[in-house]
Order: sequence, then C-alpha cells, then structure tokens
Amino acid sequence: MALGSLRANKFRSFLTTLGIVIGVATVIVIASLLTGMRQNIITMIEEYGTNNLWAFHLSTGPQVGPRDRKEWTRKPLKPEDAEAILRQAPAVEGVALSSYIWKVDHNLTNGKETYKRGNLEAVTANFGTISNSVLQEGRFISEADELHRRDVMVVGRNVVKALFPNSSHVAGSEVLMAGKKYEIIGVLDKRKGSFFGENEEDDAIYIPFRSSSKLAVRHDFLFLTIRAKSGQLQAALDQVEAVLRHQRNVKFNEENNFDLSTADKVIRQFDSITAAIGLIAIAVSGVGLMVGGIGVMNIMLVSVTERTREIGIRKAIGARRRDIVTQFLFEAMTLTFLGGILGILLSLVVSLILFFLLPDLPSTIPLWAVTAGMGVSIAIGLMFGVWPARVASRLDPIDCLRYE
Repeated sequence: MALGSLRANKFRSFLTTLGIVIGVATVIVIASLLTGMRQNIITMIEEYGTNNLWAFHLSTGPQVGPRDRKEWTRKPLKPEDAEAILRQAPAVEGVALSSYIWKVDHNLTNGKETYKRGNLEAVTANFGTISNSVLQEGRFISEADELHRRDVMVVGRNVVKALFPNSSHVAGSEVLMAGKKYEIIGVLDKRKGSFFGENEEDDAIYIPFRSSSKLAVRHDFLFLTIRAKSGQLQAALDQVEAVLRHQRNVKFNEENNFDLSTADKVIRQFDSITAAIGLIAIAVSGVGLMVGGIGVMNIMLVSVTERTREIGIRKAIGARRRDIVTQFLFEAMTLTFLGGILGILLSLVVSLILFFLLPDLPSTIPLWAVTAGMGVSIAIGLMFGVWPARVASRLDPIDCLRYE
C-alpha cells in the first residue's frame, strides 16, 4: 500500500526525498575517503616498521593548524643523543640518523634534464635497514661511503623518471648538485603505502651523513629513527624518553621538550583528525537530512488532507487508531528508505567517478557507512512521520465521510 501511494506521486516523492539522498550520499562518500586514507596510512607505517620509534625536537605526525610557537625555541637533537640511547637503552636495537638539508641548492641535473622537487636528506648507513627501504636497483649507502665522505646518493623513483625518462639502468650515472658531481648508487623501489598516491621516498635524495659537511651545512634538524628489539617496544619507548630527558636536562616536573612517536601514536593522531572531519560531515549532511525530514512531514500532512475520505471509510469499517498510525508511518519510512537507497547508489557513482578521475585518491566504501546511512534514513521517516500519522488517526470518521 505504501509503495502504491508513492507510485501515484512519483515526482513529488522524489523531490521530497532529495534532502535524504544528498545527506546520505555525503556521509558515505566522506566516510569512504577517510577510510581509504586511514588504510593507506596504516600500510605506509607498517612498511616503515611497527617496531620503530621516531624522535624529533618538534612535534611530528598529522596535525591541524600551525605549530605551537614555543616549540621553535627547542634545541635540535644531536648525534650524541643517538650514541647515549645506544649505550643506555638496552631495549634498543639500533638508531639511524637523518637530517633534512634545505640550505643549499639541491636541484639535480644530468646536463639535459633538471629535477627541482627532490628532498635532500643526509642519512647514516643503517637508515635503509631500520626504515625497511627496498631498492629497485643498485645498493644503499655503506659504512665505507660514510667513512670516506663519498659523493654518492640514493634517489627515489620520481627523480629517476625526471632525469632519466628513457633509461632502464640508472645506477652508476652521475648528476650535478650544488656544483658537485654525485654518483647514483641506488634507486628506491615504490612503497605500497602512500598518501594520495605519493610517498616521501619517491622524491628522496639520500647522501651519506658525513658527506653533508662538504656542503657547508649544519645538522640543525636531526631526526632519529630508533628500532626496538622484538617485543620490547614499550620498554624501548620508556628508556629512550628517560635518556633524552637526561641528555636535554629536562627537570622531573617539566614536560618533554622533544617528540617521540610510534606507529600507534601516528594512527591515533590521524584518527583524531578524521573524527573532527567526520563531525563536520555529519553536521553538513544533518542539514540535508533535516530538510528532507521536514519535507517528508509536509508531504505526509498533504497526503492526510488528500485522503481524508479514505481514512473515514477505513475507520467506518473497523480500522483502529493504531492501524491508521501504522499505515502512515510505513508510508513515511518507505519514502525515506527509498531516499536512502538512492543516496547509496549516488555515493557509489561518485566514488567510481573519483576513482577514474583521481586514481591515487583512496576511496573504499565501508559497510558500516552504508548500514548507518540506511538506518538514519529510516529513522528520519519514523521521527517525522509520527505527527502526520497521529493527525490522521485522530480524524472523526463522520467528518471524514462528508469531507468532500
């Protein structure tokens, strides 16, 4: 009966559910994007190592808004801090040093092509092992490279594509950087995990840690990648924190003037950001659902007026109030249920379009978002259909029969 009533007014029913359709589709599309991004970040962190710690003097990980100004007064970490961690933290297996270098011209050129987007980084020989870097070609920086301060580098795939678009073998090639010749000894392979299809290793330019002294730069921003022994991540975290607090003269009643991150912490930071985005999405879609609910209430009140004689006949032959209430509630919930179905179909279409236009944009529609969208749409019909149903059930049958 509910479907028959909706079929009799197809266009009017469609316009009534439009707010429901837009609201449900918005929630599902945003949920699919956030879920896909979270899965990609988890994959990326797992590739770098779930048994690793990352130490930096500034806060790390995903965050919203500008960095606290007080952080800029913190002193950077030093190589001596890494040595102290290795000596005093028994749960630590190894420490790799890396330092971003931006004070020199790090554009690469091979005489024909130039690459300007590279991230120049000075790293120790164990950086590749601790960070689980995989090479597509060649080798990583060795202890000998560091000891002799050789002019060698390991580069990412984007660097190779830009400088050597037609070459399949790059190891052994020479490039110019800051007026010096460097030999490419290795090419990093593409990692599975990425953020919008990109990973920082794709644009990486790694040189030996000690070789950076030739560029007349200081290691002002030193980043420590610390690998804990198997099954001792929490112990390593506590020990590293204690060592760094001692090294940096942090008093017992003061907060850390450095940041220690783990895979779980990064994921929690991302989840807090996605939760905020999710709340905004719910607020935006809630407006559409509210408008849709008001439209449902309005159309059901109109339907009660149009079918006054029908209601009178039903009551005259024995229909009870709850029968009339049930009838109109089912019509309202069927209307919003169909709106929810259309919203899900629309979200599927939008996700497919995004996938074809932006293949690097992760979009995985989670089952919970579909279920929640359907549940909310039906609940809207139930809530906004109660008043029209009660109005219909309270009509006097005698007045209804002579209404027309």
